Amino acid sequence: MLTVDEYLALRRLISSERESEGSTLSEELKVQPKKKRSSAYSRKYKAAFKKVKSDYMTSKGTWKKGGFKRAVKAAHKAVKK
Repeated sequence: MLTVDEYLALRRLISSERESEGSTLSEELKVQPKKKRSSAYSRKYKAAFKKVKSDYMTSKGTWKKGGFKRAVKAAHKAVKK
């Protein structure tokens, strides 16, 4: 059985080891991973959608009925050309 002092000393020892491990882990995590590049199709689709979007929106800036779905189809069709 541990006394209170021994228990507290053991907890301090464990926490100090975790802090030292954490500091080495945080140094390793500072290297930022490369961001994933979007595909060529995705970039072309994005540009096509921006061009087509205005045809399917109202003057207030809201989508017409079924407009978003039709805009998506039109953008995909434009990219295929």
